[in-house]
Amino acid sequence: MSQAELTAVPVSRAPRRALWSFGILRSELATTFRRWRTLSLLGVLAAVPVLIGIAVRIETGDGARGGPGGGSGPAFLSQVSNNGLFLVFAALSATLPVFLPMAVGVIAGDSVAGEASGGTLRYLLVAPAGRTRLLLAKYASVLVFCLVATLVVAASALASGALLFPVGDVTTISGTRIGFGEGLVRAGLIAVAVAVSLTGFAALGLFVSTLTDSGIAAMAATVGVLITVQILDAMPQLDAVHPYLFPHYWLSFTDLLRDPVYGDEVARNLGLQALYAAVFGSAAWARFTTKDITV
Repeated sequence: MSQAELTAVPVSRAPRRALWSFGILRSELATTFRRWRTLSLLGVLAAVPVLIGIAVRIETGDGARGGPGGGSGPAFLSQVSNNGLFLVFAALSATLPVFLPMAVGVIAGDSVAGEASGGTLRYLLVAPAGRTRLLLAKYASVLVFCLVATLVVAASALASGALLFPVGDVTTISGTRIGFGEGLVRAGLIAVAVAVSLTGFAALGLFVSTLTDSGIAAMAATVGVLITVQILDAMPQLDAVHPYLFPHYWLSFTDLLRDPVYGDEVARNLGLQALYAAVFGSAAWARFTTKDITV
């Protein structure tokens, strides 16, 4: 064979594996949302707005009474009887401090530790996925759960509010009135803002999940961190550290109901969540890629 023919022969190279693969994400999403635990959590979240709506309906009788508007949870609640769309805002205000983050903490805490305790983590790593891609897929699946859980609360509240109360133009916190269509858009933006508010805590839960091989211990520790930080954020003696705690700006989504929208605290919240996601995501990666997987 001549030199020219030798040069023309293609050289086979091993295919390079991409850092990301939607196949891994699809598998993680299917695993997450097929579990009875996940479906039960979503069912409980969907029931909360219904219970709030029924309670307000019983309290107000024919739904004619209502309180003054405002930006906090109780003020949103007082407006529900006048406009069912406010049930979306009231339900998100009621579920964000406790119910939503606890559900995210269960899913995030179990993401890696649950596989280890079930004996399936080693088999996942045998597949040509790699630890980094597997960890990215698990975090992405937790983020998808954050969005789905928030949308479940918003959709349940919207349906319940429309069935139990009249709907129409929305009076903003600033006192101006916007149309029902724009109110729906604001509700969608608020739901997305609430879901993004949980991304930092989701990264923290993922990091905790890499520290142990017990799914129950990881879930309990993640929820314990949530409760502890919530208590610290409520202590006035610690005002100096409050802006650095991940739940401090969670209720800033109420500023999206102003006219015009006031976005300073929303931006601070997004920046803080990005910081937590970067720090604890990096810590989870450093721990998981060096962890000795024996089970």
